[in-house]
Amino acid sequence: MNINDNSERKVSLLQATAINMIDMVGIGPFVVLSVVAEIMGGTYFLYAWIAGAILAFIDGTVWSQLGSTYPMAGGSYNFLKEGYGTKWGKLISFLFVWQTLIQAPLVIASAAIGFSQYFCYITPLSTIQSKILSGSIVIMIVILLYRNIESIGKISVFLWVGVMATMCWIIGGGLFHGNFMQPILHINDGLVVNQAFAAAIGFASVKTMYSYLGYYNVCQLGGEIINPQKNIPRSMFISIAGIAVLYLMMNISVASVLPLAEIQHSKFVISLFVQRIAGPQAATIATVLVLWVAFASVFSATLGYSRVPYAAAKDGAFFPAFAKLHPTKNFPYISLLFLGSVAFVFSLLFRLKDVIDAILAMRILVQFIGQAIGLILLVKRKGLNHFAWKMPLYPIPALVAIVLWAFIFYSTGSRMMLGGIAVITLGLIAYTLKSYFERRAILLKDN
Repeated sequence: MNINDNSERKVSLLQATAINMIDMVGIGPFVVLSVVAEIMGGTYFLYAWIAGAILAFIDGTVWSQLGSTYPMAGGSYNFLKEGYGTKWGKLISFLFVWQTLIQAPLVIASAAIGFSQYFCYITPLSTIQSKILSGSIVIMIVILLYRNIESIGKISVFLWVGVMATMCWIIGGGLFHGNFMQPILHINDGLVVNQAFAAAIGFASVKTMYSYLGYYNVCQLGGEIINPQKNIPRSMFISIAGIAVLYLMMNISVASVLPLAEIQHSKFVISLFVQRIAGPQAATIATVLVLWVAFASVFSATLGYSRVPYAAAKDGAFFPAFAKLHPTKNFPYISLLFLGSVAFVFSLLFRLKDVIDAILAMRILVQFIGQAIGLILLVKRKGLNHFAWKMPLYPIPALVAIVLWAFIFYSTGSRMMLGGIAVITLGLIAYTLKSYFERRAILLKDN
């Protein structure tokens, strides 16, 4: 049985949008809100969230054009293979899968680490206890995902309800208890547009883009989406628009109640916000909801990424074990178990700040910039009529996406940039060795 068969397309537009949105929200906006405010140093920190939304919209056009045309499990693996053609496609797509085995567990681990960080508001934990909790979250998610996709779609909608309830409570708190218009009216106070501001918004956008990541998660599940030619682009743009509005309103809401200095230095800014407007008991309930959101994010991210090594292995471009489907539940269980195991280890070893920077630095060159370039090459070979959905004003959005992603990559810092390049270098070595042993096996077989 193949999860790309039409008979297996069971994820609706609502479910696809829910999967995207719970992956996008996650723990990100709650743990980076104070960091973004500290980097920017004024109420104009809202511009970093607007910049993230703009890049997500622009890059979403690249994903939509590719995802609607190649609705298969694996997302970027298929897009890169098609974009770079027979000569370079195998190499570039292999590099993507190679880095996925590292960066996907980092994404999963980041949400689990964020979960344990916020849990400390309810019950202070030692470092060891916090690590045990984050690792346990990863294990629990793998257990929940060890089932068929139809059940997962229903679980996603259930988790999405909790995500929306949390965001609405935070926004409502500012509307009814704060001076909601004040951060908007004073957004430009102290703002000087110069080189320092450009650098600050670059550093801050690394954090906000981490919070927007996931708008493309539906592409990883392309083989399971109903009417993918329409629903993949729709789910992405609905998700981006909805989350951008929620993020801006949430930040405005918090800034309308808490002074900037408190926002900048709080590890539990949402809990502090609710405590200020409704008391400690309500703050505990809000913290539980934030933990719900973090849990939902780990769930969605693990689901999407587990399809990437499966798609590559099924195509003969990766280790064959990853191509195995569960005999009765029809999902790539080897891929799920491997990514979950690595994420478990990462959740025990790393700090949240380093994980966030590493996630973006590792992905930008091959996945985001590489994918936009691949789309341009593909259009050159096959023409625009080849695509089920076409971005407006092609190729301007793709070119702008390349420039903006390059700026974000630079803003991750030299250590993270070198780390990203090192992973690619190791991938090139692995691909060379893999190709060598495959050729040797063929020669031995022929002889």
